[in-house]
Amino acid sequence: MKIVVIDGQGGKIGRTVIEQLKKKVPQEEILAIGTNSIATSSMLKAGAALGATGENPIVVASRDADIIIGPIGIVMADSLLGEITPTMANAIASSKARKILIPTNRCNHFIVGCQSLSLSDAIQAVCCEVERLL
Repeated sequence: MKIVVIDGQGGKIGRTVIEQLKKKVPQEEILAIGTNSIATSSMLKAGAALGATGENPIVVASRDADIIIGPIGIVMADSLLGEITPTMANAIASSKARKILIPTNRCNHFIVGCQSLSLSDAIQAVCCEVERLL
């Protein structure tokens, strides 16, 4: 399975997802792709096997990923404070990979129903879904 974790800004969500996945499915190789070098570095420190930064790595990795994980904004152009380009959002959204998106009420997006789910609980649910898929 090719598991790709995509994050931007400081990479906190991606870092936490990778830390939790490394505990639950240590045998799986995780690719970290940040929209900026800080996010990539953070995810690599969490234990990702490989990392890359920017638009083209997101496009390339999305082509053959089995699972893509990230905040819900990765499929919306101009989200994550403008770090997600239309090309990135389109590549992720049109990928045949299973997308596991973490709901966040930030960047002027409000997702009805996620206000009762903490970020920690959402990431735990992500890890359980990955385990189920494997």
